Amino acid sequence: MEAGHRLHMPSAKPPTRPGLKKVSVFPVACWFLGLMVFVQLLVAGMALATRLEESREVRVVEKQVLKPVIIRVPMPAQEPQSSVVSRPPVPTPLPEPAIPPAPLSVPEVADPWSERMVKEARQARVAGDMGRAIVKLEEALAQSPDDPSVRYELGLVHEQMGVYDIAAAHYEAVFQMGVSGAGALYEMAGAKLRDGFETPDAMLGKLSLGRVRIFNNPKHEGGQRVILTIPVQKSPADEIDVAEIAVSVIFFNRSSKGEIIQLEDQSWVSEQWVTLPFDWTGGEESLRMIYTIPPQDEQTQHLFGSRSYYGQVVSLVYKGEVLDVQAWPRDLAARIPQQPTAPQRDLLLPEFQDSLPPDFDPEFPLLPALPEN
Repeated sequence: MEAGHRLHMPSAKPPTRPGLKKVSVFPVACWFLGLMVFVQLLVAGMALATRLEESREVRVVEKQVLKPVIIRVPMPAQEPQSSVVSRPPVPTPLPEPAIPPAPLSVPEVADPWSERMVKEARQARVAGDMGRAIVKLEEALAQSPDDPSVRYELGLVHEQMGVYDIAAAHYEAVFQMGVSGAGALYEMAGAKLRDGFETPDAMLGKLSLGRVRIFNNPKHEGGQRVILTIPVQKSPADEIDVAEIAVSVIFFNRSSKGEIIQLEDQSWVSEQWVTLPFDWTGGEESLRMIYTIPPQDEQTQHLFGSRSYYGQVVSLVYKGEVLDVQAWPRDLAARIPQQPTAPQRDLLLPEFQDSLPPDFDPEFPLLPALPEN
């Protein structure tokens, strides 16, 4: 080509590949950060959901609890007890002083030979040989006329023989010696002189049984139940030592074979004086005894027969002497071991009740009913 003629050529550009487009970096970065935030939120949500699910689970913790093993030791069989003896409660004595007084002692017999006579006389008295006891004591009295033990023993022998005037004279001689001369025998002789001498039948007619009331319930759930109400009556103006009173009850059952059997198990009987305090208001105090015969299993009933309540013998005892007896049915009177020392008054028949006593609470059968407000 000629020099004068220049060709006008366009400026060169970098070659481009077909199919590629220019992409911006900023939107891609934003999208990537958003994706990371979403993944973190998803992981946190899944962790929180897992914790909530675990908190709702019921955990069962197994523990080993030691259980006690109860071994019952068989008790030896006991013979049936014949009677239930109830004694009224005795008032609680006053508390003793902080420093109790020194107890008095019985002075020893000064003369050895007289001491021997007193011991032999005591042995004879206990054996019931009053003649020999008096002979021994008379010999000791001649040797030791002022000895308190000799005098007191002579008083005991004559009292036991029923010669009360001579017994009182010997007790008076001991009492006059005082504490310094007679020691503990001084108080004992004073008590004899103060209280006097009671014959075994001195309380007859002054202390007796009232009419026994019987409530018989053969359809009780725990077995046949019999409730006895036993009044003890006292004449006015007579002093009674409550600690010496005892009421003895012997229960009898009838078997289906016709046998009359005494009380078989004392645990079948519960008793309570229901008129406390024991102050003889109205002239009497009442004892309640509840007798429950438990049901028998078929094997025992087949071997020994069924049993049911038949009756009882109630005895009033004072200072070891039987003062009054009530037996029902009457044929049971021949089964009691002791009889009153004096002729009995007319035999009282029991009163049969068709309902429970008015003060009987089935929830607390041994306690009187509470007073109404």
